[in-house]
Amino acid sequence: MSLYLFVVTLHLLAALFWLGGMFFLAVVAAPILRELPPGQRSELFQKLGVRFRLWGWVAIAVLLLTGAANLHLRGVLNAPVMGSTAFWSSPFGKALLWKLGLVTLMMVLSALHDFVLGPAASRVPPETRRAARLRKASSWIARINAILGIALLIAAARLARGGMP
Repeated sequence: MSLYLFVVTLHLLAALFWLGGMFFLAVVAAPILRELPPGQRSELFQKLGVRFRLWGWVAIAVLLLTGAANLHLRGVLNAPVMGSTAFWSSPFGKALLWKLGLVTLMMVLSALHDFVLGPAASRVPPETRRAARLRKASSWIARINAILGIALLIAAARLARGGMP
């Protein structure tokens, strides 16, 4: 197996883990947990969130490292190419720009969800209005991130095809 194929495979596995985990929590875990009493639901959501947060950020780190390695192995990650207006106006450059923008937005939203809203929600009593607002905001950010994840997959597919639709 070539180094490039190994790095691409690792990149795909990390993406599957990160996005798959988000979809699992949204589609499987959340509906089941909503059937539980508020205190128990809050405790289990917190435990699931903390456990997934660690591995989710490990997956993000792997994605960033393997993404950079993929660009390097394709001969793109160097100053003459990255600094070229022609590169960024090419189909590949445009697709890469979209993918990098989506990755950045997803990371910002994930950080807000994981390090601001989630911990704040776990510090307030689960029956309060503030807890409900924090849970709702956190839930919306998770939904937006899932939609962005789908857009990111489309951008990645375009990038793999040289930026062509």
